[in-house]
Amino acid sequence: MRAVIFEDGQATIGEVADPQPGHRQLLVEVRAAGLNGADLAQAKGGYAPPPGAPATGGLEMAGEVVATGDGCRRFSVGDRVMAVVQGGGQAELCAVDEPLAMPVPESLDWESAGGFPEVFATAHDALFTQAGLEMGERVCIHGAAGGVGVAAVQLAAAAGAEVTATVRNPDSRAAVAEMGAHAIDPADFVEAGPFHVILELVGAPNWPANLKALATEGRIVVIGVGAGAEVSLNLALLMVKRVRLLASTLRPRSLEQRATVARRLELHVLPLVESGQIRVPVARTFPLAEAAAAYEYFAVPGKLGKVVLIP
Repeated sequence: MRAVIFEDGQATIGEVADPQPGHRQLLVEVRAAGLNGADLAQAKGGYAPPPGAPATGGLEMAGEVVATGDGCRRFSVGDRVMAVVQGGGQAELCAVDEPLAMPVPESLDWESAGGFPEVFATAHDALFTQAGLEMGERVCIHGAAGGVGVAAVQLAAAAGAEVTATVRNPDSRAAVAEMGAHAIDPADFVEAGPFHVILELVGAPNWPANLKALATEGRIVVIGVGAGAEVSLNLALLMVKRVRLLASTLRPRSLEQRATVARRLELHVLPLVESGQIRVPVARTFPLAEAAAAYEYFAVPGKLGKVVLIP
């Protein structure tokens, strides 16, 4: 089958062996697969897959079940599913652990479904499981025009939080505002505070200003460092404000932990998708054969929403 592989720091298409479904695994014919920052980092050699995970690209996908391994109990051949995977999603076929699979709502087309799992799982886990965001709290979401940022804005707004979103591209601010946020230039976020929660999707450029913008007993969750990972912190200010500084990734977690994230997404987020309260903006789609161009496009800042590959 064809799949995204990485050579000399670049994404390209190669021929690899078809995956076979193991115990409690689904074999899925992939209809759409989103790109994420972790894919770009892996292409450049900076984010190796966990032991046992496919070396091919793709951390999220959606498609149709074409075979099941022994022990599968929930999904059958012909079912529409989507999942966060540890690799191998950007391919014609993908083996998916059944506990990670979620049903694709009828309201989602393949493009949207392929761009849903990773960003909404990441955003929901960071905002609610990690930071404990509550109704009425003020949250600042950095990098809000990207895939995770767009998901986070919608989830926070749906939960009744007051959302401020930093968006570097002025042309994207109106669209982010329509999702329920006060969209501003990143240079202005300190004055827009204080915030109970700050979701950091950008990295170093927002420090140490994040501490200035944070309310006493506020929480900062770091889940993106694409613009830089090293900062200098005033530990005394952390102490005075009684700050909780959190950070997280999904990919290295155990199967059981990742399955718990999927169940929370089904319980709390899929009903919002089905009601139309949440959507998955897609910036652009590319055929799988044009994966190299898709990765190049994804690396350029300024777009709104997801980049999705179509096998």
